[in-house]
Amino acid sequence: MKNQLDFEKPIFELQSKLEELKKHPEAHSLGVSFEEEIQKIEAKLAETRKQIVSNLTAWQRVQLARHPKRPFTLDYLQNTFSDFSEIHGDRLFAEDRAMVGGFARLGEHRVMVIGTQKGRDTKENILRNFGSAHPEGYRKALRLMRLADKFGLPIITIIDTAGAYPGIGAEERHIAEAIAVNLREMMLLEVPTIAVVIGEGGSGGALGIGVADRVLILENAYYSVISPEGCAAILWKDRAAAPKAAEALKITARNLLELGLVDEVVPEPLGGAHNDPTAIGATLKQLLLNHLGELQKFPAAERLKQRYNRFRAHGHFVEKQPSPQPAAA
Repeated sequence: MKNQLDFEKPIFELQSKLEELKKHPEAHSLGVSFEEEIQKIEAKLAETRKQIVSNLTAWQRVQLARHPKRPFTLDYLQNTFSDFSEIHGDRLFAEDRAMVGGFARLGEHRVMVIGTQKGRDTKENILRNFGSAHPEGYRKALRLMRLADKFGLPIITIIDTAGAYPGIGAEERHIAEAIAVNLREMMLLEVPTIAVVIGEGGSGGALGIGVADRVLILENAYYSVISPEGCAAILWKDRAAAPKAAEALKITARNLLELGLVDEVVPEPLGGAHNDPTAIGATLKQLLLNHLGELQKFPAAERLKQRYNRFRAHGHFVEKQPSPQPAAA
């Protein structure tokens, strides 16, 4: 079946059997009811889905983060926000379709929303550059952030990218410098800022719009300095070692929460966000409203101090001291 992941096969088999049973022609023509059998399969389907989801490996969560049916930034702009008005161009070079942004409403709050956008098919992926922004995308994002800061609008960024575009043109137009400037300037924004990782959070391409007062991550998203395949190619000289690399990198939502790199994990519908985009949109909306309400209680100077301390604390660790050996008798 199209878009079926390997570990989802038992779920799809039960769904197929259930659909076939529901539309069985003999049930109507002979007056036969399969209601009891349908209920048994539905119960087994729910149990199978729950069992699979509760035992997902890091690599399987990476696969879910990349699921082609997973909601993208524009889907959340429809399900989580309202009155979105897109703004185009960086006013320096060009428009970048991999980075979208503009004014919107979150409940009763007027906000600025900026996010990376992938495509659903080949044509749209070419238009969106597979969600990998060029330097002009990051400069557009910064232009919108400065606009929001000027008018006192909270900023919400939505991250879903394998990384910034690594092509020659991007290097010629200084992709590293564009991201570095964003890191510096986002640290100084006086308005509340929230970043959400909804799928892939790849390297500097994600961090270029990820410096925020609060960082949320969806349950089956990941956030990493390098992709599992890239890590496997470097450390094991074989991209097939990606599952091993995914475990070692500690890139899943739960790992990141334990390490203090994110503030909250956004729960997804059973089986992943792609199973119910409307539900995950509503869940994210409520959590964003909660965090925004908390952030607005602090004066700008206090938020800036907390933001600075938050990122300065990243990377701190304590080595476990070896247990003392018992003295010889």
